Amino acid sequence: MAVLRGDELRFESVNPAYQRLLGLGDVVGHPAREVLSGRMARRFIDLLEEAYRRGRAVRARNFEVPGRPGQQLDFSYQPQFDAQGRVEGLFIQEIDIAEQRRVEHAFAQERERYEFLFNTMDEGFCVIEFFDGPHGPLSDYVHIEANPAYAEHAGIRNVVGQKLREMVGEEADSWVERYAHVLHSGEPIRFEQELIATGRHLEISAFRVGPASRKQVAVLFQDITQRKQAEESLRQLNETLEARVRDANEARRVLAGVVDGADALIFIMGFDYRWIAINGSGMREYERVFGARPEIGENLQEALKDQPEHLEAVLGPWQRALAGEEFEVVVPLDTEQGIRHFEMHFSRLSDTEGRQIGAYQFVYDITERLQEQERLRVVEDALRQSQKMEAVGQLTGGIAHDFNNLLTSISGSLELLQMRLGQGRLGDLDRYVSAAQSAARRAASLTHRLLAFSRRQTLDPKPTNVNRLVTGMEELVRRSVGPHITTEVVLAAGLWSSFIDGPQLENALLNLCLNARDAMPQGGRLTIETANKWIDDYAARGRNVPPGQYVSLCVTDTGTGMSEEVIEHAFEPFFTTKPIGEGTGLGLSMVYGFVRQSGGQVCIYSEVGQGTTMCLYLPRLYGSDEADAEPLEPEAEEQNAGRETVMVVDDEPAIRMLVMEVLEGLGYTTLEAGDGASGLRILQSDVRIDLLVTDVGLPGGMNGRQLADLARLERPELKVLFITGYAENSVIGNGHLEPGMRLLTKPFTMQAIANRIHEMIEGDRQA
Repeated sequence: MAVLRGDELRFESVNPAYQRLLGLGDVVGHPAREVLSGRMARRFIDLLEEAYRRGRAVRARNFEVPGRPGQQLDFSYQPQFDAQGRVEGLFIQEIDIAEQRRVEHAFAQERERYEFLFNTMDEGFCVIEFFDGPHGPLSDYVHIEANPAYAEHAGIRNVVGQKLREMVGEEADSWVERYAHVLHSGEPIRFEQELIATGRHLEISAFRVGPASRKQVAVLFQDITQRKQAEESLRQLNETLEARVRDANEARRVLAGVVDGADALIFIMGFDYRWIAINGSGMREYERVFGARPEIGENLQEALKDQPEHLEAVLGPWQRALAGEEFEVVVPLDTEQGIRHFEMHFSRLSDTEGRQIGAYQFVYDITERLQEQERLRVVEDALRQSQKMEAVGQLTGGIAHDFNNLLTSISGSLELLQMRLGQGRLGDLDRYVSAAQSAARRAASLTHRLLAFSRRQTLDPKPTNVNRLVTGMEELVRRSVGPHITTEVVLAAGLWSSFIDGPQLENALLNLCLNARDAMPQGGRLTIETANKWIDDYAARGRNVPPGQYVSLCVTDTGTGMSEEVIEHAFEPFFTTKPIGEGTGLGLSMVYGFVRQSGGQVCIYSEVGQGTTMCLYLPRLYGSDEADAEPLEPEAEEQNAGRETVMVVDDEPAIRMLVMEVLEGLGYTTLEAGDGASGLRILQSDVRIDLLVTDVGLPGGMNGRQLADLARLERPELKVLFITGYAENSVIGNGHLEPGMRLLTKPFTMQAIANRIHEMIEGDRQA
């Protein structure tokens, strides 16, 4: 961005982004025609002068910059008018969109690769979407996508757009039930099925696509007909073995004839680790892997004694099979073609009386299948990443909108304050100071909500009696929701305690009550209820929490309720159903992030027109039934401060200056340092220090907690106050601070830090 003034269109101000975009240095005071000469085409100068001369805005999109191949701009030249309506300058805004084009091109290439893999993969693949039919809700589905291999495996051509019940009729219920379970539970399934239309045996995998609200399930088909035929042949052989053979030699001869004609790799072994039979495919594969052709009657251990790396991998599964175990295993083997993966199925081999006489093995080379699955996973990851980037864009856009409003309020108030001071007009300065402070508090609230949503806020958890907290909030809730809403509080007797940040829980409860109020514009009933909850394995899966004991805090209203789509997005940042200007869309995301960071869960139970229940499930605290009472912080008074010494360590000079100014005004002696190393040198000296105030995040490789721990080696009784603007919870011990340590979260008021320091020092003095 830049501002031009006067008939010569001289640069009055430019921001660094404008200088970087056009490759400019310090141009303030220079005419645009002189600055842009030789760098930009004549067309840019003409557009600037036209906007100034005619007093009309000039805009362009996707403008190719002459002389800079590949660089495209969106720009606007906006005239600025004086009090008489004459043009006195121009406001310029230019945006480089070349990077956006490169990202779009890269995404198109990823999509093209995905479609290539989708259409050429051997496995049949389709996506189905459920809808409500005559048989009930979600009782039918339609095929919305399918690859060519699907038609080959399923025997159904032109399947896209076809409905299940129109294709299979009486068989539809079983397919709907099977895939509906995947849709509702989110749990993938895998099963085998013989298709009547083609006579093929398929191994089918199904998994949900996205959230349940999309109503879509993906289905993957793999043809296992040859494997099933071979298994059936061997099963029939076992069942008729008594009638067909009379001794072991005849049995071996028959077995060898059967397996030699099968398509699968089949190996049969006796208890002496000698081959009873190997089919032709198995012999060729064995020779390709191990370099020698196997012989019937040959001992496996003797054959591979010179290849110990292969012997261990092959012999281990056979030992399990000969011990009577039936199982499947995937074994990687190093071959001339590189590492190949073999899927092996082991079963018992029994004689006519049912006694085990050996074991048999079916082997499939699944290397290509695994590679195809890996390629598909890579494509899915790329698509998932692009969706994440879209969500990040939505989030940053909302943040930028709110912060730009707040920064405008702050900078505008400070600018007018400076102007009035220069003019000597001191009568209404409080108005501008109040406006800046109000915007700063709102900005702090926004960052706290964003940190809560991302589970990165700095928490100060303590044993908390939730009943006592609700009782303390009851009057505030009643005043906040108004007299047109009846408020009821139902507290469980013998409620367990929870280890939670009490003030944050109060904010969450108030937030839920205000949302409930907004859902009942014509009045209604608001119920706040507590209870002890035992959540078993089944319920824990539904609520996405570990099984165990929880304290529940529920807020129920009789309002408008939520649709399934609204519930699906309720916890997303900046998502709101309220009109513009009546909600930020951060309230529920803050509640959700705070509760999840505390080890709990938030659940929504709602029906449109029937009201909503929001339940917070907070982990039970064992070993304590009462919360420690938080003493009120007395205001620091200058006459109470002694000559104690307070050391301030922070890498931000402005923060050090402000804190030290307050402390010196209260009569304390102050020391300062800008990083951990400098602060440690002072702390390890003989100078008197009664309290250390340190930021948690410090430059130079030593954080505030490390500094405090090293300082306490020399000064075991040193009091420490941590100040932090971010959630370094793991650094400061996740809220479990040692005696003599306290925490204060940025941004804070000068009165708040003065009160906290006064409390810590006066506590020592009174003790």
